[in-house]
Amino acid sequence: MKPGSVIIDLAAERGGNCDLTVADQRIVSDNGVIVIGYTDFPSRMATQASTLYATNIRHMMTDLTPAKDGVIVHNMEDDVIRGATVTYKGEITFPPPPPKIQAIAAQKPKEKAKELTPEEKRAAETAAFKKQTKAQAILLAVATVLLLIVGAYAPSSFMSHFVVFVLACFVGFQVIWNVSHSLHTPLMAVTNAISGIVILGALLQSGSGNWLVVILSALSVLVATINIVGGFLVTRRMLAMFQKS
Repeated sequence: MKPGSVIIDLAAERGGNCDLTVADQRIVSDNGVIVIGYTDFPSRMATQASTLYATNIRHMMTDLTPAKDGVIVHNMEDDVIRGATVTYKGEITFPPPPPKIQAIAAQKPKEKAKELTPEEKRAAETAAFKKQTKAQAILLAVATVLLLIVGAYAPSSFMSHFVVFVLACFVGFQVIWNVSHSLHTPLMAVTNAISGIVILGALLQSGSGNWLVVILSALSVLVATINIVGGFLVTRRMLAMFQKS
C-alpha cells in the first residue's frame, strides 16, 4: 500500500486479517502504512459519538451567543437556528421551512440538442471540411512566403536543412492535431522513439564549431529529454491505474 495509508483491522481480537496487526496497538510499517489493531472498537464508538455531538452543541451555542457575553440571540433568520427550533414565542415552528441556501444549486434543465437530418449533417461536415481546408491553405501560403524570404538571404546549405526542419514540423503538427484528445497521453509515451532520434542528432551536431549550432543542439537535448522522461512517467502512471494496490 502507499505510504500514509491506514488499515483498521476489525478482526484484531481474533488474530487480525493483516500480517502486521498487533492486538490493542497502533503499528507503523517500514513504508509508512498505519495498522490499527484495537480490540475495543465498540466501546470507543460512544466516545467518538459524544465528541461529535458535543462539537455540534458547541457550534450551536456559538451561533446563539454571537456577542460571546452569554446572552442568547434567537435569530430565526439563521437556517441552523431556525431548523433546530421546535417552538418560539408560544407558537409551534416545527417542521422548519426549506433552507434559503441550498447546499447544491439546482441545475438548469439541459436543452435537448436538435436532431439533424442526414442532409443537414452532410452539409455541416462539408462546411467544416471547407473551413479546415481553407485554414490549411492559408497556413501553407504563409509558410511558403516565409521560406522564399529566408531563401533570398540564407545560403543554400542552410536552406536544405531548414526546409527539412519546416516540413518535419508541419507533418508532426498535422499528425498530432488530428489525434483524439483521449489518446494524447499514450501518444506522448510512443513519441519517446522520435525524441531519442532528436537527441542522437543533437549530440552529433554538438561538436560543431558554430556557436549557434551548439546552443540549438543543447536546447534540443534538453527538450527531448524532458519529453522522454515525461513519457515514461505518464506510461508508468497509466499502468499503475490497472494494477492492484
